[in-house]
Amino acid sequence: MTLTQQTAPYAHWEYVHPETGDRLRIIPERGGIVSEWRCGEREVLYFDQERYADPAKSIRGGIPVLFPICGNLPGDLLQVNGVDHTLKQHGFARNLPWQLQLLDDQSGVRLSLSSTDDTLAAYPFAFVVEMEVRPVAMALEISTTIHNRSDQPMPFSFGLHPYFNVSDLAQTRLTGLAERCLNHLEMADAATDEQLSRLPEGVDFLCRPAGDVTLIDDVTGAQLQLQHQEPMDLTVVWTEPPRKMVCLEPWTGPRQSLVSGDRKLVLEPGTQQTVACRYAVS
Repeated sequence: MTLTQQTAPYAHWEYVHPETGDRLRIIPERGGIVSEWRCGEREVLYFDQERYADPAKSIRGGIPVLFPICGNLPGDLLQVNGVDHTLKQHGFARNLPWQLQLLDDQSGVRLSLSSTDDTLAAYPFAFVVEMEVRPVAMALEISTTIHNRSDQPMPFSFGLHPYFNVSDLAQTRLTGLAERCLNHLEMADAATDEQLSRLPEGVDFLCRPAGDVTLIDDVTGAQLQLQHQEPMDLTVVWTEPPRKMVCLEPWTGPRQSLVSGDRKLVLEPGTQQTVACRYAVS
C-alpha cells in the first residue's frame, strides 16, 4: 500500500512513492504536519520525537503550516469590521487536525483544513485550505490552495516552517539571500552576512525576494535548495541551538502583514489562490 497507518516510532501515516520509494511521514491530527521526508537514503527533516511526545509542547520539527498569519500581530489581535479577534503567533493551522487522503495518481498526499466555530472566533472567515505534498525526483513539491468560502473579502498570509537537518551549525552556509534582512529578534534592518555568521548563536530574520536559496552542509557536502514561487517568495531563516537544524521558511507576507498591508493577500468571496514552493536536494 502507498499510504498506510503506522504506530512506531510514533503514531503517523506513512506515504511511500510507488516508483522511487521516497517516504513521507504525516501526522494529520497534529497540525497536518509532515514529520519526516526520506529522499533516497537521506532523512532531510529534523524532528524532535521526545518533544512531540508531550502534547502540551509545541512541535519542533517537520513542516509546520503557518495560516492565516505568519509571525505575530500587535497584541495578538486582528481587527475585522471594528471587532478585535485574538489570533496567536503563526495562526492556528499548525495546531488543528487536518484531513489526509492519497492523491488520485498516488504521486503524493493531500491535507485539508476547513474553518470551524473555533477558527471563526479567532478569524471570522469561512475557508478551506488544501495542501498537496509530492515527493518527486530529488525534491519535494508543496502546492497549497486557499479558498474563501465567506461572504466578505478574506485577508491572509501563508507560510511553511520546515526544519532541516544539518551536521554542525558552525559549518553550515546559506547562499542566494538578499544582502539586507529584517532581524526579527530586534525588528531592525541588518546585514544578512552578519546574521548568517550567527547561525550557531541563534538567529531569526526575514529576507525579501532575491531568487532561490541554498542551504549547504559543509560537513557532508549535502545541499538543499528552496525554489520559491511568487507570492510565497519571502525567506525566513531561524536557528535554535543546540538543535542541529536550520529552518528555511517561505512566507507570502512579513510579520503583521494583515495590519500593515505589506504584501497582504486578499481573496474575494468565492475565489481561491494557490501558492507553491519546491525543495530540491543534492
